[in-house]
Amino acid sequence: MLKEIKYIFFFLIISLFFFVTFKYYISDKHEKKYFRSINNLEEIINEKKKNLILLESNTENIKLFIDENKNQKKKFNFWNLLKNED
Repeated sequence: MLKEIKYIFFFLIISLFFFVTFKYYISDKHEKKYFRSINNLEEIINEKKKNLILLESNTENIKLFIDENKNQKKKFNFWNLLKNED
């Protein structure tokens, strides 16, 4: 008897949770809040852009580094690993 009452109690609690959650998300108050946040998103992004710190570029020498190592190719031994099946 206690076991059935416990299951009914759990079922009611879970059902109540889902009902309240669903009711909140379809309410007008939530919809207004959601659409206001979407409309203000562009303003928030612009405000955050103003506070960003710009870093100087330090990529001038990268092309020279890549050009110097371009001729050096590494030999891969994958096929040799397959051949050596002693």
